[in-house]
Amino acid sequence: MSVVENPSDYSGTRKGEDKSFEGVWDTPKGIRRLSSVSHRVVGRRFIYTGFVFFLIAGFLALLVRTQLIVPGNTFLDLETYNQVFTMHGTLMMFLFAIPILEGFAVYLIPLMLGARDLIFPRLGQFGYYCYLFGGIIVLSSFLFDAAPDGGWFMYVPLSTSAFTPDVSADFWLIGITFAEIASVTAAVELITAILCARAPGMSLAKMPVFAWYILITAFMIAIGFPPLIIGSILLESERLLDLPFFDPALGGDPLLWQHLFWLFGHPEVYIIFLPAAGMVATMLPTFVGKPLFGYGFTVAAVVSMGFISFGLWAHHMFTTGLPILSLSLFSAASTMVTIPTGVQIFCFIATLASGRPRLTTPMLFILGFLAIFVLGGLTGVMLASVPFNWQAHDSYFVVAHLHYVLIGGMVFPLFGAFYYWAPHFTGRMMSERLGRWVFWLMFIGFNTTFLLMHVTGLRGMPRRVATYPEGLGWDRLNMLSSIGSYILAAGIALFVFDFLRHKRKGAVAPRDPWGAGTLEWLYPPVTPGFNFHAIPPVKSREPLWDQPELLDNEAHRVEGVMRGIRDGRRETMGCDPVSGEPLYILRLPHPTWIPMLAAFGLAVLFGATIASFYWVSAVGGAIALVAFTLWGWEPSDSGVARDAGMGHRLPVNVVDRRSHTHVGVVGTVLVLMALFASLVFGVLYLWNVAPGMAGAARLPSVLPVVGAALAGLAVAGFGQLGRHAGLKDRFAGAALFALLTAISAGLALWALWAALKPIDPWATALGATLWAMAAFVAVNLFVTAYCALFNAVRRLSGQVEAGQCLPDFNLATYAKGTGLMVVATAAIYLAGALQGGAG
Repeated sequence: MSVVENPSDYSGTRKGEDKSFEGVWDTPKGIRRLSSVSHRVVGRRFIYTGFVFFLIAGFLALLVRTQLIVPGNTFLDLETYNQVFTMHGTLMMFLFAIPILEGFAVYLIPLMLGARDLIFPRLGQFGYYCYLFGGIIVLSSFLFDAAPDGGWFMYVPLSTSAFTPDVSADFWLIGITFAEIASVTAAVELITAILCARAPGMSLAKMPVFAWYILITAFMIAIGFPPLIIGSILLESERLLDLPFFDPALGGDPLLWQHLFWLFGHPEVYIIFLPAAGMVATMLPTFVGKPLFGYGFTVAAVVSMGFISFGLWAHHMFTTGLPILSLSLFSAASTMVTIPTGVQIFCFIATLASGRPRLTTPMLFILGFLAIFVLGGLTGVMLASVPFNWQAHDSYFVVAHLHYVLIGGMVFPLFGAFYYWAPHFTGRMMSERLGRWVFWLMFIGFNTTFLLMHVTGLRGMPRRVATYPEGLGWDRLNMLSSIGSYILAAGIALFVFDFLRHKRKGAVAPRDPWGAGTLEWLYPPVTPGFNFHAIPPVKSREPLWDQPELLDNEAHRVEGVMRGIRDGRRETMGCDPVSGEPLYILRLPHPTWIPMLAAFGLAVLFGATIASFYWVSAVGGAIALVAFTLWGWEPSDSGVARDAGMGHRLPVNVVDRRSHTHVGVVGTVLVLMALFASLVFGVLYLWNVAPGMAGAARLPSVLPVVGAALAGLAVAGFGQLGRHAGLKDRFAGAALFALLTAISAGLALWALWAALKPIDPWATALGATLWAMAAFVAVNLFVTAYCALFNAVRRLSGQVEAGQCLPDFNLATYAKGTGLMVVATAAIYLAGALQGGAG
């Protein structure tokens, strides 16, 4: 079948013609490799960097267990001990667990879905460097003898400048906030890739189950991470600017930090668990030889868990004096989440029962996951009971539960995944014999360490104590736990040895070495820089099992759409988000330094703030702004439909709500709305906690508030009119409405400033939070105005051709989100004005 209208424009249609196709997709060599945007390269970087943080955090954990091995130990002094356990939890929770799982997702999702790369490759590169620089900022605190020592949860008032006057908390707040950008960008990238870049025929119901797990996890990250980001910004603003967000004397409340932190912190437990469970759901059918039992039930359980996990954050705050009714509701929600968890576990067990499992090393880690996680879930149900929680709170019982859930629910599947997907990274198989030793050392060491901690906690040992006296019944338990930690560490060390050894001496992996059914094994490991010469049509969830023609032919000869290249460009296929039917040809960027430059500029901006070098911060911000401008200056590709093979004629890009860029903008607006909602939560919480501290001054008039609301509506309206003009190729009209959008954003900004001018942000916590909300809206107004002017300049300078109106289409969506935030802010201000206070 002819692939294109003019076959001479293409290459790679036969084996002898693959060279130019591979050249277009080749990864740069040497120092230029740092500019790679390939999901394979970026995914491996996330994985390897995350594992390095895991090893550092594990070493710190050994220091903790060495300190606690005997009573009255002086191995670590109190200050060092506090720094060690704080950094252990920080690295594990923020710089290991989420990033390494996102790394696997970034690497595997395009391969599983039949795409040649992620849809926004530059965003992946940008996210990785944000993660790397954020981690470096946090770890560099050791170099300045200023490691954080307030716990990985950074509770106030301990972390305020009154009790932590040095810069240790600043390293934590700025470094972690910067690193969280990576998680949020990866979430938007993965949501868009899963919805908009699947093989022909791969409807949502035919997606690999791992893609469902990652899709729900990405939505949870987009909603769950913003409260922590906002909380960190507020706390850092209090430390730097002396604003009273958490000061009870001025109407603040330390519990506001806990609410914001755990609005992130408890969904994070499931954000960590779900991708790991998705790995189990992917590997398990391979070793059983049967499809996953209850695919629909599993997907429904994952979606349910995504919703329920946001309703139980105060599970961690039962002892803070919350009303009894609240305790009952959160206790019920904490118990309810066991239902979708149990559904998944029973589906896994039923899959095991449907065949005869092969006891490979990955299978052993799956069985270890099932045993350990179920035990952790049972203690979780115990802690969901308020009376028991009151007794066990902040004891080593909670430490044991936490590690059973997180190590059992995430680390064991992760190590199984390393053994399972190692051929993709190195082209070789890891040792089965050494792998069994690794598993049993880890399994025995883990249970020896943490099973006994349940007893230690029930005997009254509190968390985070650096030493303890003899005769309390903790001595032998702590010694055995410490010995267990050394056994666990030995297993991890043996894994590192096995991984390094197999890269040179491991058996060469054949094509589909495990006999799996998912598309990532279509090509022999190590696959080339691209994923597919042609994107094969998919007829089931296990295409390599149900479509024998895929493995009967050499991988490069498999029939599919979009064989080869055109115009020397990287391309993949865009699909309908629901049906998976081909919609358009999606052009992807080549390697570039721009995202790295943008991340570097932001790192300078964030890092210099710690040392109060604000002029350096300004330079970093300018570098980032220039990089983002260069990033967006490229024209929006469009073109007439052409033959893409197998009966499909596809245009380059589409301009409607199914476009990948529009889905990405919607995902971005979702994140921004979650950030804004976190600030609204802070305003309403402080308004309720201290109603007598409504503000230091009355609003003089409702006029500026009403003006802000009208200007916000104008921002949304002119953005929408610009979209209509762009769709009809009215160049002058689109440029005019873009300019009017920018002017309306400026007017809204001025009106908000006029409304807030009488309020002193240093006088009350509520006033400071109102200013914080206005500042966030102001940033979005600036971005809207900047993008609108950007679009207008591109049109007026002749950079836009007919049909290239995606920027106008997407600006309208962003402008609507910004306008909604302005109107909501004005409504809150108006309520305060009518009440007669500054709130």
